[in-house]
Amino acid sequence: MTTSFVRTLPVALALALASIGVSAIAQTTAAEPTTTEKVKEAGKDAVDATARGTEKAWDATKSTTKKAVNATESGAEKAWDATKSGTKKAANATERGTKKAWNATKNTTKKATTATKKAAVKTGDAVETAGHKTADGMRSAGKAIGEKVPGTAENEAAKKP
Repeated sequence: MTTSFVRTLPVALALALASIGVSAIAQTTAAEPTTTEKVKEAGKDAVDATARGTEKAWDATKSTTKKAVNATESGAEKAWDATKSGTKKAANATERGTKKAWNATKNTTKKATTATKKAAVKTGDAVETAGHKTADGMRSAGKAIGEKVPGTAENEAAKKP
């Protein structure tokens, strides 16, 4: 062996190993988000949907309560005026005010229930989507692993052009 051959052999060997390392790094760098990132994003979506639904339910409850208070005050004022002029008028006014308060409470309860149902549906959808994405990611990972294991169907399929 010549001296120049002995000197160039380590350089060629180092370059070959470096190119293998660069190739391995390029293969492991993914353009798509990981399954964990997808699940985290779906979880955030579910939390956001629940927060929005809760906010709507709270707003509906506040609005209904305000209407009920106003209707009760109005009914009470009418009752007082009617009391001055007669008991029968007072009873009717109180009954009307009570009906208004009851109707306002019913409407608010319906709004709150609807908002809560919508939030629950959105949360369920987000969780379902996250589960599907996780399962798809696990299947893809299993297939990729199977392609590397000799004797598996995935490995045989990967060998065919």
